[in-house]
Amino acid sequence: MDYEKHLSDRALGMKPSGIRRFFDMAAQMDDVLSLSVGEPDFDTPLPIIQAGIQSLQNGQTHYTGNAGRPELRKALSIHLEKLYGIHYHPDHELFMTVGGSEALFLVAAALLDPCDEIIIPTPCFVSYQGVVQIAGGITVEVPCKFENQFDMNPADIAAAITPRTKAILLGFPCNPTGAIATRETLLEIARLAEEHDLIVVSDEIYDQIVYDGEHTCFPTLPGMKERTILLGGFSKDFAMTGWRIGYACGPEAILQRMLFMHQYVIMCVNTTAQDAATAALQVGEEYVLEMVEEYNRRRLYIYQRLKDMGLPVILPRGAFYIFPSIAHTGLTSMEFAEQFLQQEKVAVVPGSAFGAAGEGYLRICYASSMEKITEAMNRLERFLRQF
Repeated sequence: MDYEKHLSDRALGMKPSGIRRFFDMAAQMDDVLSLSVGEPDFDTPLPIIQAGIQSLQNGQTHYTGNAGRPELRKALSIHLEKLYGIHYHPDHELFMTVGGSEALFLVAAALLDPCDEIIIPTPCFVSYQGVVQIAGGITVEVPCKFENQFDMNPADIAAAITPRTKAILLGFPCNPTGAIATRETLLEIARLAEEHDLIVVSDEIYDQIVYDGEHTCFPTLPGMKERTILLGGFSKDFAMTGWRIGYACGPEAILQRMLFMHQYVIMCVNTTAQDAATAALQVGEEYVLEMVEEYNRRRLYIYQRLKDMGLPVILPRGAFYIFPSIAHTGLTSMEFAEQFLQQEKVAVVPGSAFGAAGEGYLRICYASSMEKITEAMNRLERFLRQF
């Protein structure tokens, strides 16, 4: 049976995630060290787990409202105001989603008609282009460059704006580069958004995993709350990837339309995760600080090892990834990652998985134990000797 004739062009055009490809390859091999998937190696802090267990024991196994429990939305509103001094009304300007990924899908579906353009600085998270494709929009990639610490060049963003541009999608702190956009750069992006009447989607899922400098929450910039959709979640900051809970914040007129889609696709986030997330906002700060301290120790170690190997690399300022250049080897990033996996049994992700601007780089995730990181660096050093 010819199944392809029954599938939509949209489905046929989808490509598999470059991250998942190497994760799956590694899973089929024995004794592989995986520095590929961006997931905290910490378990969810115990008080958060206990809150989820207590929720189940109390019989909280039913639907909640579509937007999420009122107490969770209120706690999130307080949390964001405490962190950034920005207030989102818990009843009208935010709602809970199944991870940040659902929020990303909803905002693409809510904003983009077929052939609408959205500007995305790259290298970027692999899902960005995918959700735009599902929504029928067009991704316009604008490369962030090594010599600029992988920050954006506002002039390049400006040059990419056309009459079909609908929005700009930002992802800082950045997966895969670890870059943090400077406040000065973001102010220029804000000026462009206002000048061209654009929406800004700001994915700040790594907002509390910051080492050097300060992360600027984009909607806190002058005049930007009214034209920004803020996306976030609990997966990275609180080590809650498997709980699948995130959120979207923004102007009520846009959030309401996203919520309508959420009603039909999801109904509501699972109740247990909501109760655990409420606890995370109430008691989780000390655990976040402990995890960031450990990530920092690994960050400094892996950066120095890569530099000692002679790989051009920038010290990441946020998230838990480092993005060294391997261009001098003469291999593509895909060839390098495949050969490294086969010869040394270490899984990393080729930079090309994160957009054209990622070619010639590797994403190495240091959300893993120092023991694994040290051994992986020893194997990388050995692998590089052939070049």
